[in-house]
Amino acid sequence: MKKVLLLTLSVYIALAAPKIAFQDYESSTGSAPIISYASVLKDARKSVVNISTQKNVKVDQRGFSPFLNDPFFRQFFDNYGLSIPKDRIERSLGSGVIISKDGYVVTNNHVVEGADKVIVTIGNDEFAAKIIGSDPRSDLAVIKIEAKNLTPAVFYDSDKVEVGDMVFAIGNPFGVGETITSGIVSATNRSAVGIVEYENFIQTDAAINPGNSGGALVNSTGALVGINSAILTRSGASHGVGFSIPSNMVKQVASQLIENGEVVRAWLGVSIGNLDENLQEFYGRKDGALVSGVEPNSPAEKAGVKRGDLIVKVDAKAIANASDLKNTIGSLPPQKTVKLEVIRDKKTITLSAALTKSDGKLPSENSAEYKGLSVVPLTDELRSRLGLQRDFKGVLVEKVASNSQAEKLGINVGDVIVQVESVEINGVEAFKKATAGNNKKRIFIYRKGAMFMTAL
Repeated sequence: MKKVLLLTLSVYIALAAPKIAFQDYESSTGSAPIISYASVLKDARKSVVNISTQKNVKVDQRGFSPFLNDPFFRQFFDNYGLSIPKDRIERSLGSGVIISKDGYVVTNNHVVEGADKVIVTIGNDEFAAKIIGSDPRSDLAVIKIEAKNLTPAVFYDSDKVEVGDMVFAIGNPFGVGETITSGIVSATNRSAVGIVEYENFIQTDAAINPGNSGGALVNSTGALVGINSAILTRSGASHGVGFSIPSNMVKQVASQLIENGEVVRAWLGVSIGNLDENLQEFYGRKDGALVSGVEPNSPAEKAGVKRGDLIVKVDAKAIANASDLKNTIGSLPPQKTVKLEVIRDKKTITLSAALTKSDGKLPSENSAEYKGLSVVPLTDELRSRLGLQRDFKGVLVEKVASNSQAEKLGINVGDVIVQVESVEINGVEAFKKATAGNNKKRIFIYRKGAMFMTAL
């Protein structure tokens, strides 16, 4: 009897429960319209692809045992649970941007570098891709798939991009699938970041994460302004500082890779740097590239460029700083003759320089190399990024060549060399003098709050 009463009571309570009347959105009620960029991003989304790569990594087993290749002896290692190094397959994910209807795709060099297999995914379709050419110095590469009637990206003039422009990053972060994040352009012409040799980045706070590399940065019209390349982070995730290669540089590099399979750059033959506060007062301006050295028999020497000259224009194009000059010269074809506007002894003169092929040479921003490592000056911007005091002296390791002595000793990009033997290093010139000769030298290195020494 009690069970019947309880059941009856529960049914009564359920019937008596109030109903909720949900209020649905009605566009006719005069509410504000929904702001959406879906329509302008529709075609841009079609031009962004997912890229997966596969690299076969062979392990050298010679240092473990001469018998590992013999099946009879190898069974003893397996039976006793001993670890035997084996070849492995490395896989990675990235993004790319379609630049032609017939299947040319641009991406980052580091996405496809060393890959034995490259797969491009568009929607539900997969295509095997061929690497047409790559340019590590700008971190760009072009690959090709056999497909027709694709939707290529529409290129915007990146020289017209301004701080504050709204932008969208399209890619495949963490391999989760197509993702779009939004933000603004935080800065333009970012250089001295230390990622690649030719840097002229667009900086954005649109979230860029692992897997976004090689994807598109588009503006509010859906036009391509850059190729996402790197982030500034300590955790591996986006912290609101992302860098994209400007679309104009992408066009220049991609065109050469498609036509020639490589990028050929012009060479001037100067070592250059930026003006510090004292020199700005001396020259009476903040812009320009300061010549700290002229290489013998170079186009610069033949043109009459001298140490101490301040290059302020190339063919009427204003030069903002050392990186700007490097990018400007690097974007020109060899054998081109350019007019250099130079400040010398507080007078403006014009020189004519016949550029030549770079052969891998760079207009050096006061850099130096030693046994596989390359160093650059420790600027105030770099000190701030590394959390160092303004009076901290040394030179920053910008690059470490693969299989070099420096790499084998564990020297890393981002290390600060503060002393060589008994010489304290306060700049690149001091580093050059201290490392002269081939004899082994003690190198004192600062890394993440710790100091250690090695012999190189």
